[in-house]
Order: sequence, then C-alpha cells, then structure tokens
Amino acid sequence: MVLGQDGPDGCCPGLLTAPLAEDQAVELARVFKALGDPVRLRLLSMIASRAGGEVCVCDLTPAFDLSQPTISHHLKLLREAGLIASERRGTWVYYRLLPEMTDRLAGILTRPAGQPLPEPVEAPA
Repeated sequence: MVLGQDGPDGCCPGLLTAPLAEDQAVELARVFKALGDPVRLRLLSMIASRAGGEVCVCDLTPAFDLSQPTISHHLKLLREAGLIASERRGTWVYYRLLPEMTDRLAGILTRPAGQPLPEPVEAPA
C-alpha cells in the first residue's frame, strides 16, 4: 500500500477532501508519531536541509545533548516511518531525506486550491 493513494492512477485524496480508510489512518499515524518528537523533527530538518542532500551521523550527534545510541534510535524510527534512508560507508552511516513521503504528507494535508472548507454542522438546539 502507498500512503494516500487510492487507485492505480495515483490519485491522492487529501485528508480534507475524503475520509481516510482504516489502513491509511494507521500508516499515517505511524509517520506522524515519528514526527511527533522534537528531537526527531530536528533530525529530519537537519537531514533535509543539508547541502548535498545527505549527512553523516557523526555530524548530527554533536547537535544534541543525547548519547549516540539515543540519536541512533531516533534515526531508526524516522527510517522505519519511511522519512529517511541510510547508507553505511565504512564506520559511518549517512542519512538522506526520502522526499516521496514528505511530498505525500504535504498532499494529504493540503486543501485543493480554491476549494473552501466544508461548512460546520450545527448541533440541533
């Protein structure tokens, strides 16, 4: 299953245009859970904004007052959520953003241009 895709044509209904199926909600919640931690959000930002598109874990660890195993755990959760990929080179691991997932998240959360939000339904008095 590809998050946010309903059919073979790749149509991606947004969260604001159609209710999510249960399996989509489970997958999306896992990604948001990975992003729901300030350390992981900072790590993702550091990786995504790095010139050249990738960063060594040796450059990430000093930015935090956390142990290397803790940083590795956070990176693992981002990787499992499909937000980043890693490649081992010798003793170091390099990380890069997987833009497909961030693009999907943006598409799911974006209201189609020019389309108003649904009117709120008032409860009966």
